[in-house]
Amino acid sequence: MVKKVVLAGGTGFVGQDFAPRFEKLGYSVYIISRQPGHISWADRGAIVEALEGAALLINLAGKSVNCRYTEENRRIIMDSRTETTHILGEAVLACTRPPELWINSSTATIYRHAEDRPMTEKDGEIGSGFSVEVAKAWERAFFEFELPATRQIALRIAIVLGKGGVMEPLTNLVRFGLGGAQGAGTQQFSWIHIEDLFRMVLFLQEQRQLEGVFNASSPHPVTNRELMASLRQQMGIRVGLPSPRWMLELGAIFIRTETELVLKSRWVIPDRMEREGFTFTYATLEAALAEILQPTR
Repeated sequence: MVKKVVLAGGTGFVGQDFAPRFEKLGYSVYIISRQPGHISWADRGAIVEALEGAALLINLAGKSVNCRYTEENRRIIMDSRTETTHILGEAVLACTRPPELWINSSTATIYRHAEDRPMTEKDGEIGSGFSVEVAKAWERAFFEFELPATRQIALRIAIVLGKGGVMEPLTNLVRFGLGGAQGAGTQQFSWIHIEDLFRMVLFLQEQRQLEGVFNASSPHPVTNRELMASLRQQMGIRVGLPSPRWMLELGAIFIRTETELVLKSRWVIPDRMEREGFTFTYATLEAALAEILQPTR
C-alpha cells in the first residue's frame, strides 16, 4: 500500500519544499489549500478521504504575518490558523483509520522577547501581544482534540531558511547596501534550515513515543548583527548600512509589514529535540547560508 502524507496549507514556502521530498521517499502527497487544483477546505468529505489511512498529517495553514496588523488582518491571521485546525481535528475524528501522526505548526514567537537567556520547551516564558495570542490560540485549538489513535505534536518553528522565503528580502537588503544591523542589532535571531526541519519531521515520525510541544530551531541562534554580517560575508559584500529603529518603523509602513518581524528577540533552542538524539545537518548559520547561497556566489 502506498504511504500517504497530507499537507494542509501545503502551497506555501515550506509545503512546496516538503512535497517533492515526500514524493522522493515514495509517499503520495495530498494538499489541502484554498488554491485550485488541490483539496478544498470547504470539502469536508474529501479531507476525510485524504486523511483515511494516512501515515502523517502536517498542518502548515495560516495567513502570512508579513503584513500590517490591521483589525481585518488580525482577524484573518487568527482565523486562518484556528479554523483550519478545527476542520482538521473534526476530520481526523471522522476517520475510520485516522492518521498515525498529526504535526501542527506553531511558532517560536510564542516566547517573550528574550535577550537575557534562551527559551526551552520546559523553561521558556510565554510572551504577550497579538502574535503571542495567535500562537496560544493555535496550540489551544490543536490540543483540545483528544485523539487516541493519533499522536499530536506542535512544532514551534523558528524562521525557516532555504532557497526563497525570508532569504529573498534579506539578500536584497545586503545586495543594495543595507545589510547592516537592524535596530539595536542585539536581538536574537532563531532559525532553522528547511532541510533540518524536514529531517525533524521524519525523526518525530519514527520516534513513536514522542508527543507534545517541540522547538524547531537550530541549536545556535545568532544576534541580528551577526546574521547580517554572515550574509555580507557569504555574498562577498563588505559594507552594509545599519537600519535604526525609526527607519524600520517608517519603512514598515511603506512596505505594509510590522517591525516586530525583525526587532523581536527570539532566543529559542531545540532542547527536547537534542535530548531525544536529533542531530542537525546545518547546526550553524555559516553552514546553512553557505548551502543556500552557493548557486549565487
